Amino acid sequence: MTYIKTQLLPASAQSTRSAAAILRRGGLVSFPTETVYGLGADACNDTAVAQIYAAKGRPSFNPLIVHLADAGAVAQFVQMNDAARRLAAAFWPGALTLVLPLKPDAGVSKLVTAGLDTLAVRVPDHRVATAILAEFDGPVAAPSANPSGRISPTTAAHVMAGLDGRIDAVVDGGACGVGVESTIVSCIGVPTVLRAGGIPLSALTACLGGPLLHGAQTDAPIAPGQLASHYAPRGAVRLNAACAAAHETWLGFGDVSADLNLSPTGDLSEAAANLFGMLHKLDALGAKHIAVSPIPDHGLGQAINDRLRRAAAPRDEKEAIWRMDITKDG
Repeated sequence: MTYIKTQLLPASAQSTRSAAAILRRGGLVSFPTETVYGLGADACNDTAVAQIYAAKGRPSFNPLIVHLADAGAVAQFVQMNDAARRLAAAFWPGALTLVLPLKPDAGVSKLVTAGLDTLAVRVPDHRVATAILAEFDGPVAAPSANPSGRISPTTAAHVMAGLDGRIDAVVDGGACGVGVESTIVSCIGVPTVLRAGGIPLSALTACLGGPLLHGAQTDAPIAPGQLASHYAPRGAVRLNAACAAAHETWLGFGDVSADLNLSPTGDLSEAAANLFGMLHKLDALGAKHIAVSPIPDHGLGQAINDRLRRAAAPRDEKEAIWRMDITKDG
């Protein structure tokens, strides 16, 4: 694709206006949310949305999340039901994405929905994101601002490392507080968790007064974040490692003498916030074999383990060749 001079903008009122202007003219802007940095485009502009896929190298069958400034704006684009209204009231703004029936007159690009009749929507809880969305005053499609299948970005530097020259601007709002993507719940029929994330599943269950179904990872996703192999560092990943072999770099958790540690004190919130940053560090270290300590599978640990399982999943032959090439180049 054509090289673009990517602006790195500070978080300011002027940058908010500049970002909204770029979105209006069909450009791409990365901005921080409480989860990770998103790569935003006008969700009603086919050409702009196509540029997201091009910049990320993202499969066209993988849908995008639409971000809106407030819950009132969401109702313009999707059909809310009782479960969705209860979840929205409890967790928006926040790290929750809802998949709902798309309204026929919504005007959202079919590239956003990957041709489906549903739309993934959320209201982020970050002052920079909220300001840009309010200034733009429309739906913004915003997947994570990283090359497809790679580690999600939690700082502006991560975005620049992956997408510099491919997008118009990055608004630097500092490090993301949550550090893993939003929890995705389908509210079509029985509420179903499609991806674990920043809202613990126990909180969703408490809100709805009963357990949710669980969707599966798939090669034909109905919502973002369902690809079996995703969030991948360059090196091969081994999970639930009590220690590291001589040839491995150890990503630890808790009181262990690891090369890098998600949280020496065993704090899952700290580990979630550090996860993608640590994976980026492993790439910077040139780690070819990565051992990861066991992570408790409750609360935010479920989201962390979800990302780590996908990071460790086998890639196809084309992906393996690409990873060998990029390792040699880097």
